[in-house]
Amino acid sequence: MAVKAIFFDAAGTLFNSVRPVGQSYTLLAKKYGMEVPASEVTQRFKSCFASAKPLAFPGTAKDQIKELERSWWEDLVRRIFEPFGLFTNFDDYFSELFGYFSRADSWSLFKDTEETLAALRAKGLTLAIISNFDSRLFGILDGLGIASKFDAILISSEIGYAKPAPEIFRRALELYNLTPDQTLFVGDSPETDILGAIRAGLTPILLDRKGNKPVDSVRQVRELREILDIVDSKS
Repeated sequence: MAVKAIFFDAAGTLFNSVRPVGQSYTLLAKKYGMEVPASEVTQRFKSCFASAKPLAFPGTAKDQIKELERSWWEDLVRRIFEPFGLFTNFDDYFSELFGYFSRADSWSLFKDTEETLAALRAKGLTLAIISNFDSRLFGILDGLGIASKFDAILISSEIGYAKPAPEIFRRALELYNLTPDQTLFVGDSPETDILGAIRAGLTPILLDRKGNKPVDSVRQVRELREILDIVDSKS
């Protein structure tokens, strides 16, 4: 069946942080009296993020979501720094860190993002984002100039389900009366993006820019623009 829609992951797929996350954490921490090697913070971030509960709050009133998002991240950052001892002025540190990552200039688009989205738009496809991000994503996308390229932006904290749960994918399908076989999903994480898309019946495409995440029986691309050829082949 011809492709009618393409859903995307956000961070790591369409854009990335301007410097490694662990480096940003470390540079700001030094300002507040905590000096830790960036490599150790990076490893702590990966392990704590992987073991954290989903960034999703089912049944929560919309006006409470932002507060819960902030608390989720505050708990994560506290756990990241636990092995390194007493942290002076942690609350001030976290406020600055949380604010830093809410700014569009803390992120940058991959070089092929804008041209690929424009070409897909020209084909008349429905485009949406499905992300395990929080409400800061809307401002980031707007600041990066690509928010208007999407018909819908779904974040786990609002939907109540986080990838790889299939429900968040199904919600996007329902919005546009799409079937899974009409829809591609593009993401950079085998554990959340690809597994979630498979569970929901969508055709997954793994964006592996460095070529180091092989996944059996899953279509892989090194650049976002390669999606155009895939769409054309299914027309």
